Amino acid sequence: MLVSPAYRPEPRFIDLGPDYSDEVKSADFPQTTLRFRNDRAAAEVGLEGLTDAEWIAAFGRFQPLPGQPGPIAMRYHGHQFRQYNPDLGDGRGFLAAQMRDANGRLLDLGTKGSGQTPWSRNGDGRLTLKGGVREILAAAMLEALGVPTSRAFSLIETGEALERGDEPSPTRSAVLVRLSHSHVRFGTFQRAAYLGRTDQTEALLEHVRSLYHPQIAPGDAPGLLRAVVEASARLTARWIAAGFVHGVLNTDNLNVTGESFDYGPWRFLPHYDPAFTAAYFDQTGLYAFARQPEAVFWNLTQLAGALKPVADGPEGLTEALNSFGPAYIRELRAAFLMRLGVLSLGEAADQRLLDAALALLRENGEAMRWEPLFFDWFGGFASSARALSGPRGKLYQGEAFDAFRFALMEHEPDRIERLEHPMFAAREPEEMLIDEVETIWSAIAADDDWSPLNAKLARLEAARTAWGFRA
Repeated sequence: MLVSPAYRPEPRFIDLGPDYSDEVKSADFPQTTLRFRNDRAAAEVGLEGLTDAEWIAAFGRFQPLPGQPGPIAMRYHGHQFRQYNPDLGDGRGFLAAQMRDANGRLLDLGTKGSGQTPWSRNGDGRLTLKGGVREILAAAMLEALGVPTSRAFSLIETGEALERGDEPSPTRSAVLVRLSHSHVRFGTFQRAAYLGRTDQTEALLEHVRSLYHPQIAPGDAPGLLRAVVEASARLTARWIAAGFVHGVLNTDNLNVTGESFDYGPWRFLPHYDPAFTAAYFDQTGLYAFARQPEAVFWNLTQLAGALKPVADGPEGLTEALNSFGPAYIRELRAAFLMRLGVLSLGEAADQRLLDAALALLRENGEAMRWEPLFFDWFGGFASSARALSGPRGKLYQGEAFDAFRFALMEHEPDRIERLEHPMFAAREPEEMLIDEVETIWSAIAADDDWSPLNAKLARLEAARTAWGFRA
């Protein structure tokens, strides 16, 4: 197998021992047709030189990569829509490999749809091809918008007819591999606490601290919680600035590095709507767009509860939790400035711009889509001629717009040369609304036509370069 010198295997989760995971095997799929490989991500971990046959062997048949011990299903619990479930764990995925990237970060290759495990709970352990395509699109869009996210690494169609209750069946099957900074979830800690295994919590604390937050002193549970709070606040703020709704913010879907992953019923806002939900089964709007900060904070309190047995009293944990609100507001200001391509002018001026942008979106309602506002006014007032002569020029008037314009004029452009990218000569931005997602899938489902997906990914890569955001 041809790996480059940049490939640095370092399987570490298995060091925790058999109390945290189970050795598993991949399903034996009837076919393995390569549909997507992320060579840019692969180059970061030294795997871009794999031939397609080697790629399929590694990510369709799951023959272990050099220096890797083989697949393990991770054990965890979690709150699902705030109901505790002790019967979770990797039910249709596993940790396939861990390695360092060029920056020294420990990264995971994790699967989705790779077959049954001890935690499948009578499920088939499979993934629909449509689900895999949707995850590719979500991750690509979020990366382009500067959101800390896992990345779709590989998608291989597996040739099985799956029965599903929420889409036409039988439907095509696939196995997805994602590249992520960590798959250690809040629920990983919750499991140890539920079992009353303080020794497991202590070992997990040191594992996470040393590998992902080494600036924290050994044994400092409040310090680790504060680091996770900060990372989670940043992630949540960037979701909001991107107009993104994750859909299922259970404690097993948030991790210790503050990186978004596991995209199921996600959506991007068509326009400002605080009550917008992504999941048809979220009947109460628990995970609606504007309730995502509340949901993340609630989940952080569950993590704090799991850490309580290894903390020297509750005060430090409470203080760490209380830092979420200020951190979130600070990160939200920064995220909106990032999306508008302008520099900070200080807390008061930055808050005026945030408030004015939200007010403008709110006042225009369905007439103003979320993403075009940031596209039209990227670079601040330097884009005024482009915005006012564009397709939404007539919307940019009135008191709410005047407040937005004055707030924007206070801020200098950040890297104004980005406006020279050809993308900003277009009349419309790249978006990821559900109608386009369904159109892309329809071409695959009806005609096995992958060209709309590939074209969209090419445009998103151009957008990522044009925005130049730093996740």
